[in-house]
Amino acid sequence: MSVLEILILAVGLSMDAFAVSICKGLAVKRIDMGKAGIVGLWFGGFQALMPMIGYFLGSRFSNAIQSVDHWVAFILLSLIGANMIREALSRDEDAGRDSGSLSFKTMLMLAVATSIDALAAGITFAFLDVDIALAGMIGCTTCIISMAGAKVGSVFGTKYKSKAEMTGGVMLILLGLKILLEHTGILADLMA
Repeated sequence: MSVLEILILAVGLSMDAFAVSICKGLAVKRIDMGKAGIVGLWFGGFQALMPMIGYFLGSRFSNAIQSVDHWVAFILLSLIGANMIREALSRDEDAGRDSGSLSFKTMLMLAVATSIDALAAGITFAFLDVDIALAGMIGCTTCIISMAGAKVGSVFGTKYKSKAEMTGGVMLILLGLKILLEHTGILADLMA
């Protein structure tokens, strides 16, 4: 794979993280560069780490990982999205406070959920004899795109917080559903 092909792959892999970053920005009243940087580092870090892990797992475990990656992403994104919707519908003002959390647990779940595809990409890197150092390009690309997504989400979230949380939750669930349908082949059947 050429550097250009890796860059295109990096942008494609970062789109899940970008969508979730927008949702994270929607849930935060005001996101500064520090908070956007935290979002970017979590997502970019995992987008760099997961292809390396996938590369080292290689063909030995590829069937086991590929058979469940879409389910893991779907379940995690659906749970997080449902929680955002619940909080948006809650009448308690403090209930929505955690949806903008940048806590270790929250960010870890989101980072893992958005980087499952990068793990699978890393497995294919082993088959294609790709220089695994290029995983850093995937991480840097995702970091920058995620920071931009958090800022974009923040601009819209300050005016429409409740609706934004609802929209963000629905987006996460739909993203998880898209991943599931793509990996099971149902989406291709629907498009045909």
